[in-house]
Amino acid sequence: MSFSHEPSPEKVSIRQEEARALSSHLRGGSQLATEAVGGVVDMVEAMHRNISGLAPIVGASREGPTRGITGLVYRSVRGITRAAGVGIDAVLAQCTPLLEYQGVSAKRESALAILNGVLGDYLVATDNPLAIPMVFRKDGHPLKLCRESLECVFPEASTRLLVMAHGLCMNDLMWQRGDHNHGGELDRSLGYTPLYLHYNSGRHISTNGGEFADRLERLVRAWPVPVDELVILGHSMGGLLTRSACHYGRAAGHTWPDRLSKLVFLGTPHHGSPLERVGNRVDTLAGTSPYIAPIARLGTIRSAGVKDLRYGNILDEDWQAVEPEHPHDSRATVTLPEGTEFFAIAATTQPEPHDTGVFTRGDGLVPVMSALGLHKDDERALPIPASHQSVFYGVNHFDLLDSPKVYERIHGWLADHG
Repeated sequence: MSFSHEPSPEKVSIRQEEARALSSHLRGGSQLATEAVGGVVDMVEAMHRNISGLAPIVGASREGPTRGITGLVYRSVRGITRAAGVGIDAVLAQCTPLLEYQGVSAKRESALAILNGVLGDYLVATDNPLAIPMVFRKDGHPLKLCRESLECVFPEASTRLLVMAHGLCMNDLMWQRGDHNHGGELDRSLGYTPLYLHYNSGRHISTNGGEFADRLERLVRAWPVPVDELVILGHSMGGLLTRSACHYGRAAGHTWPDRLSKLVFLGTPHHGSPLERVGNRVDTLAGTSPYIAPIARLGTIRSAGVKDLRYGNILDEDWQAVEPEHPHDSRATVTLPEGTEFFAIAATTQPEPHDTGVFTRGDGLVPVMSALGLHKDDERALPIPASHQSVFYGVNHFDLLDSPKVYERIHGWLADHG
């Protein structure tokens, strides 16, 4: 008796798809590296030009390329870089069939998530294959939004859907922290079927919000059983993304907002993050000197998604009139949609409450007041009841993903059907 060791057609197809994806990522990395080297060459040449030309300390930079032997060197470096990039792409194209399937790589996924968070809009604009497309995933694998495919992946699909939306520079795999995953625990304890959104966090939040709304509509329509309840858990930027999706979903006449019973925000910067505002001021000051301006360009490459976090932009009109920078808070007032319960969890690294009731620290990235949706301007403050707000002490921004106390609070809110 003989046994066949040939892989099934399904496994072969998966391996081929993963091989193509890995090859695409490598080519994208080659393209980005080539462009990055060119950018560094431009930066160094600009510094050289300003220093050799004795530009003033404050004022405009000198324009034009360097001359003579110096200019020849810079032109040669650019030429070699372009040639090398083309060569790498050609070699990788030939090597695609030789790349072996090795499953989902957490390290590679993490690197891609960070890259997209910082340069995601640029990757899309340059058609770089490293740009992450928006999909729902399970165990790191994309889901097809058709009933037949979803029935195969979820043979015991629940009528209660839980969608998890990650934050900036993160991915869906990062919901798993050690042995804990909020989605998996809520599946076992309350019967929710968790799905994980994977998206390019470097694009404008409003751009992602519109696409998220469309995908939620397709998901609800294709789900194997009628969806009685939809819950979304948004961490950090994921909460802003979901608020944007609610707005655009209603505007488009989608049906899923009517099924959205609860929305839980975890460390969401509803009114922005001071770190981005400080970064913008530093860039502005650095740009006033021709000696520092070339280096400052590295700071101005912050993605559209990062810049949206300055004040918490969630609509197109919040940023369209003030591009490329946001000198002031120009957000339109967006109310929370009716018919949905909202909950907000904030974290602070201070170990215990302050006697005055003032929060001396945020979670390391997001201030407590911003995470709770509170604002000195009543029109901007989110009407989240005090009973639906919680602050956890001695917890940082990423501890929100696996803190037992945080999970217990989420569980209690979702278990309460009153």
